[in-house]
Amino acid sequence: MIGEFCACRTPVVPEGTLCLAASIVTIGAFDGVHLGHQALIGTAVTTARAQGVASVVWTFDPPPKVFFTGAAQLCTLDDKLARIAALGPDHIVLARFNRSYRTRTATQFLQALAQLHPVQVHVGMDFRFGAGQAGDVALLAQHFTTRIHETVRCEQQEVVSSSRIRTLRAQGQQDCAQRIQGIAHAEKLLTGWMLVDHQLDERDSHV
Repeated sequence: MIGEFCACRTPVVPEGTLCLAASIVTIGAFDGVHLGHQALIGTAVTTARAQGVASVVWTFDPPPKVFFTGAAQLCTLDDKLARIAALGPDHIVLARFNRSYRTRTATQFLQALAQLHPVQVHVGMDFRFGAGQAGDVALLAQHFTTRIHETVRCEQQEVVSSSRIRTLRAQGQQDCAQRIQGIAHAEKLLTGWMLVDHQLDERDSHV
C-alpha cells in the first residue's frame, strides 16, 4: 500500500465532531505524508480492517512545527488529505492548530480522543500533545492501548523525516526528497477526501 494512491472518498471532520463505538486511531502532523507516515498509517488501517473496527487518521493543520517555527510546509492541505485518503482510512479528523488550540491541555486532548473509543492508538516515538508538549507516549499509554512505531530509514540508513525532506529541498536534491516523500512515481494525486463540515474554515477565521 505504501506509495500507492487511489481514488477513494474519505470523510474529513473537525476534531470533536466524530463519535465511534470502537476505532484504531493514528495521530500525527503527517507533513508531506512521507514514507514513514505512510508506513504508520498503513499499519493502523490494516490492523483496523483485521479487527473489524473503523480506522481514523487524526492530523493537524497547519502542522505544529510550521505554526511554531514558520518552517516550510511540505505540501498543501488538499494534497495532504488526498495522500492520507489514498492509504484507505475510514475517517480523517482535522484539528485546526491555532492560538486557541495550542493552549489545550493534555487532559483535554485525551478527552477528545476518548470520543473515538480507540482500541489502539498508533503514534511515532516522538509524539507529544497538549500545551507545552506536556503529554507524551507514556501518558497516552496510561489511557489507551498504544502502539509506538519506530523511525523509518531509507536505503542509505538515513532517517525519513519531514525535516530531512526540507533539508534535501534546500540543497536542491529534489529527486531524493521526492523519493523519501514517496511521490517519485506519483505525477498527480487523486482527490480522495471530502469535507463534511463546511463550517470548518469559518470556525477559525478570527485567528
